[in-house]
Amino acid sequence: MRILYGVQGTGNGHLTRARIMAKALAAAGIQVQYLFSGRPKEGFFDMEAFEDFWWYPGLTFATENGRVSYLKTLGKIPDALPFLRALRELDLTSFDLVLTDFEPITAWAAILNHKPLVGLGHQYAFRYRIPKCRGGWIARALLRWYAPATLHLGLHWHPFGQPVLPPLVEKPPLADPDPNRILVYLPFESLAAVCELLDRFPEYQFEVYSGEIKIPQNLRHIQLNPLSRQSFQESLASCSGVLCNAGFELISEALAAGKKILVKPLAGQWEQCCNAKALVQLGWGRAMAGLDVDRVADWLAHSKAVQVAYPEVATEIAAWLKGGELQVTPDWIQSIWSKADFSGKGYS
Repeated sequence: MRILYGVQGTGNGHLTRARIMAKALAAAGIQVQYLFSGRPKEGFFDMEAFEDFWWYPGLTFATENGRVSYLKTLGKIPDALPFLRALRELDLTSFDLVLTDFEPITAWAAILNHKPLVGLGHQYAFRYRIPKCRGGWIARALLRWYAPATLHLGLHWHPFGQPVLPPLVEKPPLADPDPNRILVYLPFESLAAVCELLDRFPEYQFEVYSGEIKIPQNLRHIQLNPLSRQSFQESLASCSGVLCNAGFELISEALAAGKKILVKPLAGQWEQCCNAKALVQLGWGRAMAGLDVDRVADWLAHSKAVQVAYPEVATEIAAWLKGGELQVTPDWIQSIWSKADFSGKGYS
């Protein structure tokens, strides 16, 4: 079996999931050609798992000061021209199946060429009755049509009575968590504003990761780090809490690692609003609308963590793909969720 696997490059969560899937697909003996889009090629990091991957500019959203800018996003419309060229150039004849993690070039190429197409990712869970915020009609349409699929493997932290799968989570290295150490990843916020917020809590040590940082910098109790998957995993293992935007993948990792969670959803991003709502509804974390000193102080002092043990979902998906039947049945979904454990207490 030979698969073309398209991965959305906007944000790092899709890359994290693709790295986990790469190991499972290789172990299953499946040949894979990876295609990435959504950011400049030089903006990708730690790509060894994907060997000679293909890259295209793709389509993405523009952000400014922690919120989606639809005006600037409209200014990116000329990006559609290379997208259309990529659709014409992409040859799918040597592939048995296309797997897309919300990547539009591979998704639309598969549809236009009548190739079997599986959508894998959190975005595909929004087809079902999961916790959602009101409104967001533009976002709902984009989630449905940006990178459509014919079969959907939607992912979420809890089944919510719907045909979704657990998240794909890479276990962090073993470490003794420091109760005063906090991991911070707020890539869409102003770094200066984040540091100003954290400066109010000198009794804590903050490990901040940012694409703006090229070499590590130490600002008293705030450590600024460049993006590195290995270093990030080590920080996740040694911290007691995670302060982040409401992206799905990092919250999944924090839940699996048993860390207390505070999210600040990216303003104007309906999907992140829904994620924050689900997290709070489950009682597994807290949310704030802005960089709120009082909310952070209360979370640091009083929040408790939960730990969720998720099964090896990537291995299950790889076996499902290799089996070739490609049917999402209730029995298959239930067999995977039955291996999850929601009873754990985390670090607080």
